[in-house]
Amino acid sequence: MKEQIVTRIKEAGVVGAGGAGLPTHVKADASVDTVLVNGASCEPLLMSDPYLLESECQTVIRGLQTMMDCVGAKRGIICLKGKHEHAMAVVKDAVAKVPGGQIEVFELKDFYPAGDEHVLVHEVLGKTVPERGIPLQVGAVVSNVETLLNVAHAMDGTPVTHRYVTVTGEVKTPMVVKVPVGTAISDMLAYAGGPTIQDYKVVDGGPMMGRVKASIEEPVTKTTSGLIVLPPEHNVVAGKIKDPERIRKITNSICCQCTRCTDLCPRNLLGHSLHPHKLMRVFASHELDSEVAKEALLCSECGVCEKFACPMMISPREVNAQIKRVLMQGKVRWESSKEELVSSPFRESRFVPTSRLIQRLGLTQYMDHPKTGESFTPSSVTLLLGQHIGAPAQCVVAVGDRVKVGDLLGEIPEGAMGARVHASIDGVVESISDGKVTIRADR
Repeated sequence: MKEQIVTRIKEAGVVGAGGAGLPTHVKADASVDTVLVNGASCEPLLMSDPYLLESECQTVIRGLQTMMDCVGAKRGIICLKGKHEHAMAVVKDAVAKVPGGQIEVFELKDFYPAGDEHVLVHEVLGKTVPERGIPLQVGAVVSNVETLLNVAHAMDGTPVTHRYVTVTGEVKTPMVVKVPVGTAISDMLAYAGGPTIQDYKVVDGGPMMGRVKASIEEPVTKTTSGLIVLPPEHNVVAGKIKDPERIRKITNSICCQCTRCTDLCPRNLLGHSLHPHKLMRVFASHELDSEVAKEALLCSECGVCEKFACPMMISPREVNAQIKRVLMQGKVRWESSKEELVSSPFRESRFVPTSRLIQRLGLTQYMDHPKTGESFTPSSVTLLLGQHIGAPAQCVVAVGDRVKVGDLLGEIPEGAMGARVHASIDGVVESISDGKVTIRADR
C-alpha cells in the first residue's frame, strides 16, 4: 500500500502547498508516529486554510488518513487556531465521526509564527526539532491543509491543477479564490475588482515572509498562498524592496545591540543557537567564516526580529538571509553540538500575539473576512516547470499540442528529486520558453 500511495502522490505532482514546495512523495516515503495537519494560517491576512477546513473538511481528513497509512502513523492531529471558531466547529464535528479515535484536534493559540514547523511540533507534541533538522527526526510529518486536500485528490487519480489563493489588501473585493495554477496575477486582481489605488506593489505570500513580485504578469504557482496589494511605501513592502547593500550599511551604523531580536526569536526560544543581534555585526567585521556567522543557517526568516522586535526599525531578517546565502553558496554546513536543546523558560511570555503584529504591520484595515467560495478560470495560463524544491520538470509537450486539464506537461528528470507539472486548463500550447509553458484556452 505504501508504494502505491507514494506513486500516486508523485504522479499527481503534489508539493507542499504551505510555501516551501517540497515534493510530497518525498515526505510520504517515511515512517513516523504522528502526522500533523498545519492549519495554523500562520501569516496575517491569509485565510485559505481555515476556509478549506470549513468547506472541504472531509476531503482533508481523507488526505490525512492516506498520509497516515503511508507513513505508518497511529496518530493524526489537525492543528487550528481557536479564533477560527466556525472552522473549528466543523473540524471537531467531522473528527468525532471518524472511527478508531486516531485523529485528534489541537487548538493553537493565536501567536506568530504558530505555523512554523519547529514551533508547531513543540506546541503540539512537546518535542524539539534539532537545529537545521526536520520534524521527521522527532517522529512526525507536518503537512499543510491544501497539501492533504491534494493528496486525497491524487488517490482519485486527479493531479494538482488548481490552487486556493487569498487576494486581499487594496483590492475592491478581498476573497479566497480557486484558480488554475499558472493564472496571471493581473487576471486575479481584475477578478477581485481591481486595485483600489493607482500605485501599488503585490506581495506573494504573507506580509512577514512573502516576496514582492517584480511584475503582475507573473503566474500563480502551486505554492502561492496569497496576494496582498499594498502601497509601495507601506511598512510591509518598503523593507522587502530596499537595496540589500543599503540594508547592510544601515544595520552596521544603527544596530545598538539591544538583543531584542534575540529575545523574541522563535528559534532561539526553542533553544536553538541563533542570536540575531550577534549576526548584525558579521558583515562589518568581515567574519563570514566565524562560528557566529554560521548561526544564520538556523534562521527560518520568519521576520519577527525585523517587523516586531527591533526598536531601531532595521532588518535583522534580511541581514541573516544575506549571510545564509553566502554560506550556502560556499557549501558551509551547521555542526550541532549534540547537546540536548532546552527551550527558554520565558518562551510563552514572549509569544508575539497576532493582533499586536497586525497593528505593528499597519494591516488592521484589511482584516475583514474575505469573500469565499469564488472560482475563476482565465483565458490563458503560464505554468512554470520549476515551481518546487528540486529539479525543474522536463517539458513533454510541443507548441501547437492540444491539452486538457490534468494532462502531463512536465516530467521529473530521471534520478532527480522533483515534481510533475500538469495542464490546468483546456487549450492549445501557445509557447514554451525559459522554463515556462503557456496554454491558450479554446476559443
